[in-house]
Amino acid sequence: MALTLTPVAKLPLVNPGDDLALIIEQALTQNNLILQDGDILVVAQKVISKAEGRLVNLTTVEVSDEARHYAGVTGKDPRLIELILAESKAVLRTRKNLIIVEHRLGFISANAGIDHSNVPSPWGDPEDWVLLLPENPDESARELRSKLEAKFNCQIGVLIIDSHGRAWRMGTVGVAIGFSGLPGLVNLRGEPDLFDYRLRVTEVAAADELAAGASLVMGQAQEGTPVIHVRGFPYPLREGSLDELIRPKDLDLFR
Repeated sequence: MALTLTPVAKLPLVNPGDDLALIIEQALTQNNLILQDGDILVVAQKVISKAEGRLVNLTTVEVSDEARHYAGVTGKDPRLIELILAESKAVLRTRKNLIIVEHRLGFISANAGIDHSNVPSPWGDPEDWVLLLPENPDESARELRSKLEAKFNCQIGVLIIDSHGRAWRMGTVGVAIGFSGLPGLVNLRGEPDLFDYRLRVTEVAAADELAAGASLVMGQAQEGTPVIHVRGFPYPLREGSLDELIRPKDLDLFR
């Protein structure tokens, strides 16, 4: 089966407290998309965070001495630094205009995934508002999946993605930060290749591969398509979680 990635158009702007499952259900119907067993919905982190009320006004943030220190090193707003520290386990690298951290969810990212772009400002200066990542993206995916499966009477997967930079390479790429009902890692060890050689070490980050493709379809600016319908995913669906994709520190040669 061919892999198809279809943008779900006609989604309204999402606000804190909105029923995201209902919004997606209505948009799927308007796009004549009926979920079937094996389908996956890829959802941009921002609409999850907005629905869950993860907006923060920087004017409400109290700044610590540690935040002031890193603000001096990076030149960033100390209030933003305070939020980054609160969302992180450790600061790994800093330079002017950059802070790389180990997020509390386990992955490595700039600014702990906190973002200004495409963030609504309920009141006051738009520059004062930022958006945090979901509190528990795996749980967010499970809840959304449960509601949509009940509505469409089928078994699906839900993948929540964000845009991350990568060590050694320029530019950002879509990556999985939470999912339910699909594999994060697919173990191909023992499978034969074209010449019947048995693979020994190959593990595929299937959730990240799908995240990258969906991010390409979503776009990064004004496209307004934060949900992608996927059909033809080449691996069996199963329960999965972000932990599959986080490399343990004892296997990390770069830290």
